[in-house]
Amino acid sequence: MTYAADHDYAKVSTEVLDGEAEVIFLQPLPDDERAAAVGRASAAICWNAGRELPASALEQATSLGLIQLLSAGADGVDFTQIPARIKVAGNVGAYAKPMAEHVLAMTLALARRLTERHAQLTAGVFNQQEPLFTLDGAVVAILGFGGIGTATARLMRAFGARIHAVNSSGMTSEPVEFAGTLADLDQVLAAADVLVVSLPLTNSTRGLIGARELGLMKPSAILVNVARGAIIDEQALYEHLAASPGFHAGIDTWWQEPRAGRTFGVGFPFFSLPNLLGSPHNSGIVPGVMPGAAKMAAQNVLRHLRGEKVTGIMRRENYL
Repeated sequence: MTYAADHDYAKVSTEVLDGEAEVIFLQPLPDDERAAAVGRASAAICWNAGRELPASALEQATSLGLIQLLSAGADGVDFTQIPARIKVAGNVGAYAKPMAEHVLAMTLALARRLTERHAQLTAGVFNQQEPLFTLDGAVVAILGFGGIGTATARLMRAFGARIHAVNSSGMTSEPVEFAGTLADLDQVLAAADVLVVSLPLTNSTRGLIGARELGLMKPSAILVNVARGAIIDEQALYEHLAASPGFHAGIDTWWQEPRAGRTFGVGFPFFSLPNLLGSPHNSGIVPGVMPGAAKMAAQNVLRHLRGEKVTGIMRRENYL
């Protein structure tokens, strides 16, 4: 038996699991029936395990072996509320292609100074002489070389970029000029013309990029973050952008986003800076992406039910 949260697009899971498992949607159930359904389940598909799967129900769910997230990241999961016997898997790669397109769009817009030149034209300034930035021959360093990172690298290579990849193993089958781990971070930052941040937010990556790390980068570099805001120190980034007009940043994920009763806000006047380009954490939101993500999640659950290797298992110690 498996259970899926009742989002319309998640009903795709029924098609994947048809004949293999009974699929129960919890949302329409009253609380007592919901707890009973979780108690019988072998796997669960959800966005937020803490909100959709109460800790009291999880403690009694002795058959539950896997919580499959619809989201790629697990930084919103409270692992203290989930018994250690239950594995948690992220929906790795589910949003990689549209997010890679967004990275490329931000990078090109910043490299070609599109927003700055547009603002200058609006003010009557025709700045044709100042050279632009090209990806041809540029070093694009990608921190987090999973689904998003590899999809981004494939797009960047088409423009002639040289890829420096950083992941947990320091190895990849993708054609790259350099592959390493976070132990190589300093040399990767120093070499980067473009730095793409697509790492998961964990204990070891929170605050990874601060004033020291930004200071290692080229004054003409471009930083694009589609991972989580907290990976980069907010004050350090603002101060670096303000002091280094040739340095540019594209930010899709923010330090304070509108969730759990909070509103969107920034701690510093980022939007007064001409060398910043922002988007509202929508890099993966394109038509059809949610049903596709639900399908990938259900396929991972199917592997779990069949006793096959499950992808995207999160290490609890990275989040506790």
